[in-house]
Amino acid sequence: MRSLLVACCGLTKTKVNHCFSTRVGLHHLGPHFEVTLPVLPNIMVAPNGARRGYKDHPALPVTDDDIVANAKACFAAGADGIHLHIRDTDGLHLLDAGRYQALLDRLRDAVPELYLQVTSEAAGRYDTATQQQIIRELKPDHVSVAMREMVREPTDWPAATAFYEWAEQANVHVQHIVYSKEELSQFIAASDAGYIPGRHHLMQLVLGTYDGTQISEPSALAGFVDQMAQSDLDFDWMLCAFGKEETECLVQAARLGGKARVGFENSLWHADGSVAQDNAARVRSVSDLIQAL
Repeated sequence: MRSLLVACCGLTKTKVNHCFSTRVGLHHLGPHFEVTLPVLPNIMVAPNGARRGYKDHPALPVTDDDIVANAKACFAAGADGIHLHIRDTDGLHLLDAGRYQALLDRLRDAVPELYLQVTSEAAGRYDTATQQQIIRELKPDHVSVAMREMVREPTDWPAATAFYEWAEQANVHVQHIVYSKEELSQFIAASDAGYIPGRHHLMQLVLGTYDGTQISEPSALAGFVDQMAQSDLDFDWMLCAFGKEETECLVQAARLGGKARVGFENSLWHADGSVAQDNAARVRSVSDLIQAL
């Protein structure tokens, strides 16, 4: 990938409002010139994911009714955002614009204060073109997108760039998922080269793996944070961590200035290794620990 240097505008955060955005002064354009940049919620619950079901935990939400009930309970427990996966009639991962829209409408009525983010995850069921098509059709306010699913081969970059540019123009706020320091380095290089538009990015950092072959280590987070600090880009970032180490990792993220994604998608367990009663219990536990910092 060719490298191009793009000058940073010197953005300075001044205020966060209830619309999950931050006002930024661009003083070189005049003393009163401001733009509004998107920000992430402080605690986003990820209640189900693409793989787990009732057999993994009876309180894991599978149906839309389950998800709405979880959203209400998790908001009351301290979450200000929710990461959404939907399922088909067999309980399998589904990307479907109509189904997503129906759920988003219900959630806006039930929990109007909650930040609603849909997933674009392939989960082995969708190719990149289909992922992009469904998100274009839905045009959600917020979506999570894994760079490695948008760019599976180097030849995928033109279509990926077109998708990222469409999202920026359509005011669809993308949270970019990176699974390693290497992927974060590639993301920064792609942004600097103009393949991913913008200088302010919402990030989802990931520790550990679904299958447990890589343990979530809180100490590993420092490398990600150092990379972001050394970049000319502006980041609002969040962490998710798989397994029983989730709580410790999320608290460390808060210490380092990040935000937390918590819930049964990544972990069923409290810090002491006990199985949580439900997603709201996980939210409450992590929220209390972060507030105590």
